[in-house]
Amino acid sequence: MPYCVQCGNGVGGSDRFCGKCGTAQLGATSGPGPGFGKQFRTDQFVGGLTNRNAALLCYIPWLGWIAAIFVLASDRFRHDRQVRFHAFQGLYLFVTWMIVDWVFVPMLSIPERFYEHPMLGMPGHLLQLVIFCAWIFMLIKVSHGEDFHLPVLGEMAERSASEQRT
Repeated sequence: MPYCVQCGNGVGGSDRFCGKCGTAQLGATSGPGPGFGKQFRTDQFVGGLTNRNAALLCYIPWLGWIAAIFVLASDRFRHDRQVRFHAFQGLYLFVTWMIVDWVFVPMLSIPERFYEHPMLGMPGHLLQLVIFCAWIFMLIKVSHGEDFHLPVLGEMAERSASEQRT
């Protein structure tokens, strides 16, 4: 179902104007044929997604940041606090992964000659494992419809989602 480009209200595929706000719709088919001259828009990508699926996509390990940016950029989810929260939390989880991967893994790597036990050289990789488990945990929570706030990241995402509602 397409959504209004201005207010996010559901409109028919052939509607030229929104029934709620009256804005002209870009997707109305009145030209030479279906799909002729249409441009890719963020709303077309997220138009068929349910709120739960949009939130789930934001937690796909290593790739969820792409879906999070689409969700945050779309007009459809502009006023949906829960989906925006999950997009921000998924984005912050990915940034945390990058910080651990680029800073902590090289910094915490202990050369083999300084330890005898193999697990002592892996604290950075253990942090990566924790973040990966957080991604999987959030996928499970969102798929069950639960709104879970991760420590620290959840608070930041809550603040970001509430500030962005305009």
